[in-house]
Amino acid sequence: MDYQFLLLAAEGGVATVTINRPKALNALNADLLKELTQVFTELVKDEGLRAVILTGAGGKAFVAGADIAAMADLNPLQARTFGVLGQNLMQMIETFPRPVIAAIEGFALGGGCELAMSCDIRLASESAKFGQPEVNLGVIPGFAGTQRLPRLVGKGRAKELLYTGDIIDAAEALRIGLVNKVVENGKLLEAAQEMARKIAKKGPLAVQLCKVAVNDGLEMDLIKGCAYEADLFALCFASEDQSEGMKAFLEKRAAQFKGA
Repeated sequence: MDYQFLLLAAEGGVATVTINRPKALNALNADLLKELTQVFTELVKDEGLRAVILTGAGGKAFVAGADIAAMADLNPLQARTFGVLGQNLMQMIETFPRPVIAAIEGFALGGGCELAMSCDIRLASESAKFGQPEVNLGVIPGFAGTQRLPRLVGKGRAKELLYTGDIIDAAEALRIGLVNKVVENGKLLEAAQEMARKIAKKGPLAVQLCKVAVNDGLEMDLIKGCAYEADLFALCFASEDQSEGMKAFLEKRAAQFKGA
């Protein structure tokens, strides 16, 4: 499928989705949100897919935010529709059955920060900048920023960033737990690909169930979460991957996983 604002490449079980609207600093408008929704809808059908890298073109921004020019004249009903469109995309990425790695260079502000937070793992270049500056525009985040940010960095730090609209650099984002790793400028995509290839070699069903266990378990109390984990652990033993993985370990060879 051809996309107006996206580039899609795939190799070795790893798909790279590049947001390609560099003249607008990859700002999210409704059409781009719909294209991202469509590409993840298509990718989920790829049985050989093991991981996704999400990044932005141009070097200046991962995503600089939602498109303010497109939002300025929205009425309340239209604004809610736009917010829900973005939230639904973020939820799709968060629950996507394969790991999604955000490779963040330049600005990840507002909707861009929210998009990054919906991914499983965030790698940032040294030049990356993060923030939820919506209060500067007289609005609050609309793509679940008020919900995911405190879950990642804690209530106090999230409130500070949300109330002040401050923009932080990659080092501070790493310090507070907003990103997993900071990478030297020019080596970001290489680092993301290396991590994606490493994940692609693991048992795909096990990786998928790890994601489910973490995402769902965080919404439960500890006792229920542990019971849920036990059920998913048991489910692994109905798979060919479990048999192959343990057999390969005992035979001291590399496992050949099939995702079944």
